[in-house]
Amino acid sequence: MKKLLTLAALIGLAGSALAQDAVTMVKPDALTWKDNPNIPKGGQTAVLVGDPTKAGSVVVQRVKFPPNYKVPPHTHPYAETVTVISGSVGFGMGEKFDTTKGEVIKTGALHALPAKHAHYVWTGNEEAIIQVQFVGPGGIDYIDPADDPRKKTQ
Repeated sequence: MKKLLTLAALIGLAGSALAQDAVTMVKPDALTWKDNPNIPKGGQTAVLVGDPTKAGSVVVQRVKFPPNYKVPPHTHPYAETVTVISGSVGFGMGEKFDTTKGEVIKTGALHALPAKHAHYVWTGNEEAIIQVQFVGPGGIDYIDPADDPRKKTQ
């Protein structure tokens, strides 16, 4: 009987642990926004799922852009799927920042990019939030190293 109770307890604990790994719920008011040194000052990120520093980790994060914000041309080592959560965001393709060659997309739009594809982002007169999904590790490489905020002195 003791062995049966121990086995039942172990199965219950294992089932509980598996359920915790399988289900995640994140509510908007519970997000922790942090300044992100990888993007120009003013942009913030909140990680919803995963660890952007770990290889193979499925990551879902939100990025908050203030009004009149620009992220210069850059690439990522991963493919990414971007959904506009609020506001409007301009997306342009290529190694030169040119809003006339990009497109502004609104809340609900999805934008998927392959790995190492040069692009840039901007906002208009309103704040915008995007949700980005990728498989880690995260990273950003600016086309012009002078645009990299990690290399600028504060």
